[in-house]
Amino acid sequence: MKKHLLLIANILLLVSLSAQKPSLTKAYNNFYDKDYDKAKEQIDLCIADEKLAAKAQTWLYKGNIEFLLANREYSAKQQNQNYQIRYPNAPEDAFDAFEKALSINPKVEAMDMMNANDALKQLYPYLLVRGVDQLIAKDINGAKRTLAKGIKSYEMDTPQYPMNGELYYYYAYALESLGETNEMMKYYQKALDDGSQNAYVFAKLIDQYKAENDRTNAEKALATAKQKNPNDMSVRLLEIDYAYWAGDSVKAKTLLDQIDDRSLTTADEMVNVANFYIKEKRYENAERLLTRANAVSPNNFVILYNLGVCNYSFSEYYFNQQNQLAIHQGNPEDIKMAKDNCEHYLQKAADYFEHARAMQPNDVNLLNTLRAIYVRQQSPKADEIDALIKQLEK
Repeated sequence: MKKHLLLIANILLLVSLSAQKPSLTKAYNNFYDKDYDKAKEQIDLCIADEKLAAKAQTWLYKGNIEFLLANREYSAKQQNQNYQIRYPNAPEDAFDAFEKALSINPKVEAMDMMNANDALKQLYPYLLVRGVDQLIAKDINGAKRTLAKGIKSYEMDTPQYPMNGELYYYYAYALESLGETNEMMKYYQKALDDGSQNAYVFAKLIDQYKAENDRTNAEKALATAKQKNPNDMSVRLLEIDYAYWAGDSVKAKTLLDQIDDRSLTTADEMVNVANFYIKEKRYENAERLLTRANAVSPNNFVILYNLGVCNYSFSEYYFNQQNQLAIHQGNPEDIKMAKDNCEHYLQKAADYFEHARAMQPNDVNLLNTLRAIYVRQQSPKADEIDALIKQLEK
């Protein structure tokens, strides 16, 4: 009985080994039958085989199989956002396989398959989607690698589907995230040249031109942004910011007054407009917008800090009013009201700053302001903050 069992086991092992034997013919037949999952299994066995991996045809098969897997995957994802991608690396694997095939034999071909040169020129949409997915997953180095291949694909010929700067934008964003600031500007510019209408692209370029004090190119970029996005709030804010930078505060104020605060829909828009109001010392307008922003995006350091700034300015206003009334022997009730208002807003400022401090406990500017508040309140917290500041400054 044992001999029979051993014989059966050996037969099964031989069958298993035979089934796993790499075969380009099997890979091609699965491909031809449109069974791309089995085709991938077979071609990966071939790639692992030293002799077959030296053949350009093996890599051409690999590229075609991965290309069609990518096409199938992303088409399914486009129709159903809940679809789980099974072969996320297919676009990049296809690109690498086609390049490998060409490096072995630039004239390699196979019946009913795309040639490597034509296929490479068509991969960029899949590489863009894959790169963006990697950015979302915080795989920045992976995104940089994938998007670089996408750009290479995109630039091989006049693209069939123009990307309007998106490939260059996301690649530049990956470079920026990795701190490669010199190289990133080249690709933000390429995004613009490729027809990008992304306000962030214009913002980065204008910031760079401002840093170089290049007003001509900054104004040219701003004019293009306005032409392409005449109603985009980000562009309108960009124009206000540029006017302040250029020293034209009258124009900046005029542009600011043209904005209807009710049209602001995102926390970022509200914060940016509030910052302009603070620059203009229009703290009531700023505080109103920041309160809305805080409701939309709670526990945001910038929002909380600026709410502290606004309320601190209100306390200063009533502090000065209290002093003026006292100097001119004003109505005692008015003096008391000014004093109460001063203390009320001072405490509100402290509360906002403390909330912000919980998120960034070592922000020295914030700590200095808190120390000043606690000194005015004659609070023992002033000594605590003072000790912390000295410790951070060591």
